[in-house]
This record gives sequence, C-alpha cells and structure tokens, in this order.
Amino acid sequence: MTIETLVRSQTQTKQKFIPIDDLWQVTVAQYHAMIQSGALTEDNSIELLQGWLVQKMPKKPRHSTITRIIRKHLAKLLPSGWYVDSQEPLTTSDSEPEPDVMIVRGNETDYLYQHPGPEDVALVVEVSDATLNRDQTLKKQLYAAAAIPVYWIINLPDNQVEVYYHPFLGSTGPDYRQRQTYRQSEFVPVWIGSETVGEISVAQIFASS
Repeated sequence: MTIETLVRSQTQTKQKFIPIDDLWQVTVAQYHAMIQSGALTEDNSIELLQGWLVQKMPKKPRHSTITRIIRKHLAKLLPSGWYVDSQEPLTTSDSEPEPDVMIVRGNETDYLYQHPGPEDVALVVEVSDATLNRDQTLKKQLYAAAAIPVYWIINLPDNQVEVYYHPFLGSTGPDYRQRQTYRQSEFVPVWIGSETVGEISVAQIFASS
C-alpha cells in the first residue's frame, strides 16, 4: 500500500489520516538539498515517507515519557558496538523517517556526515497514539521495505507492544512475516541479529501511565 492509496482509502471511508493538501513528493536527494539550503529546518515538523513530505503529529506528555523509558531500558541492555538513538533520521531509498527510538550500530560520531541506513539499524520503535493507524500501515510497510529486522509499535491506546519481525516482499507489498503482541504481564525480548540481548517488561514501559 502506497501513501497515495492510503490517503485515498481513508478519504473514501471518511477517516482522517493525512490531509492530501499537506503532502509534497520529493526524492531523498531533493529532501536533503532542501535541508542544506535552509528551505526546511528543525522548526518544520516534517518527515519524508515513501517520497512524500508528511507533517509529524505533536507529541503528548505520555508519548514523550514512554519514549524516554524505552530508551533508558534499551541502553542498559546493549552490547559494545551499539547505541540507542531517539527521534533522529533514518535514511532509506525513498524515505527519511524519524523513529521514536532505534538501536544503531557503532557510535554517534560514525554519523557525522550521513544518517544511519537500514543496514546500520537492529530495531526501530514507534510510540503510537494518534499515529497508530499510520504506524501499523504506512510505517510498517516502509520499515519492511527497508529490511529493518525488527519493528516495535508501543500501542498506547491498548497498553501493549506489537513486535514485527522477518521482513519480506509479498504479493501485496512489503510486510513482516511474524507479529507477536506483548501485554502487561509479559516481557519483550530485545534482539540484535539472531542474539537475544535481554528483555523489557511491558509493565515497566507503561508504569507511568
């Protein structure tokens, strides 16, 4: 499903998703040129998704708090050679999303001149409230297309963690072969490649809620 299809289907069902008037289509190179020229700055709440400039949703306090909790717990589990980043760009062939949290190979100084790419990332996490529909459809497809190994959705409305893994290209487009939902009494495993480096309690994630 492309973003155009998503917008069209949402319009037909009278569900608000992304206003078509708020979309502009550009390549990754054009997007970077706009940033370099100052046409886009940090004050513009925009990310590039499947070639479209899409306005990001404002963050509520609960979203920000849970993002910090996840970042803190992941940082405790990581082996040498990996670090946790938060709300920073990830560059794919046609997109530059800014995931709420991601596990990145190397250290921060490795990315002075370019953002991490899919090959540098072990896990992407989106904390989802108002963006839940987008994260379960467009973002999931985008991350699967980029072969991000593991994708978490912290589903705030349902107080659960959705874990997607084994990306593949199917007849209906990119997706993940496996999905596992973890609820309050369970623990989410943290994988880097084929190795489990630890686990995080779902109750700890939502402890502030």
